[in-house]
Amino acid sequence: MTNLLRTPLYDDCLGQKARMTPFSGWEMPVQFEGIRQEHEAVRMASGAFDISHMGKFVLSGPDVIAQLQRLVPSDLSRLVAGKAQYTVLLNEQGGIIDDLIVYHQGADAAGIETIALIVNAGTTQKDREWLRSHLTDSIEFQDLSREQALIAVQGPSAVEQLQKLCPNEDLQAIPRYNHRTGEVLGHKAFLARTGYTGEDGFEVMVAAEVASEVWQALMDLGVAPCGLGARDTLRLEAAMALYGQDINDSITPIEAGLSWLVHLDKSEDFIGRQVLETQKAEGAARRLVGLTLEGRNIARHDYLILEGGESVGVVTSGTLSPTLGYPVALGYVPPELAKVGQVVEVAIRNKVFPATVVKRPFYKAEKGTK
Repeated sequence: MTNLLRTPLYDDCLGQKARMTPFSGWEMPVQFEGIRQEHEAVRMASGAFDISHMGKFVLSGPDVIAQLQRLVPSDLSRLVAGKAQYTVLLNEQGGIIDDLIVYHQGADAAGIETIALIVNAGTTQKDREWLRSHLTDSIEFQDLSREQALIAVQGPSAVEQLQKLCPNEDLQAIPRYNHRTGEVLGHKAFLARTGYTGEDGFEVMVAAEVASEVWQALMDLGVAPCGLGARDTLRLEAAMALYGQDINDSITPIEAGLSWLVHLDKSEDFIGRQVLETQKAEGAARRLVGLTLEGRNIARHDYLILEGGESVGVVTSGTLSPTLGYPVALGYVPPELAKVGQVVEVAIRNKVFPATVVKRPFYKAEKGTK
């Protein structure tokens, strides 16, 4: 594991006997007690993830929203201070350069807007270069990826537990996909009610030097430390795309089932718009679908999807769902095979097993949170 980057919580994770693994150029915890136990902790109570490896950019300028409008298909003019928008950066072919969250942090008296972007670890450099090449000199660009730590606290009791470390904040008053600047243990913190598990919770960004204190305080409250293994099974149950597997720069958001991010009614032109308009009008050649299988027949990444004995698509992600107790998967098929209830087949170890197209997500948390 030479030349791998380490987060500010690396030593804390080692001290908790985490099993480490290379991931997107970082040495990251894949599991602590065990993937199933960590998965269940997040579904039943609360878990904390070190996600400090993710890219963290801050953009400021008088027209930063207007400039970003040309790079994403979503209408960012709808954002007001405190709101967040999940969206994608697109190339000229409409392919997804990365998926990211845009946080509008407001404007000062001089009209200077500030936007925070959280991007994927493996695409941080690519995103930074793409953004800087398409933004004018009027935009101040800060890369805080190494200066700031990021901890995700997720689960039905996550907000209640985190609240104990934030006595001056009313976390329940922050709706989903909103954020604010506040304090955790007296330290300045960026508090965003977002996540990647299908559960309620927050993503907390603090200075690298105080990350260990915040992490340990969460552990002292009984929040379970969780690794990338459980993060993957949780996000897959919630049918959330993983960049590099389910989406990439050759797949459009319409093909990926992310049409809700494409706001063709916005007046501004944006990179890749013509491709998406054509796909909206004529249909895409493939669609991402959810699949379920029986028994222990797990469809893994890159397994072939068949129909009538012919290869028609490919699995992008798959696992045995710890919550549901049966295998689930995501994969691409032609649109005529994408209807709910359609039965296809998956080739697993030289055998063929039936798989049924189902509505996504596979798992949805009970409502009742803001």
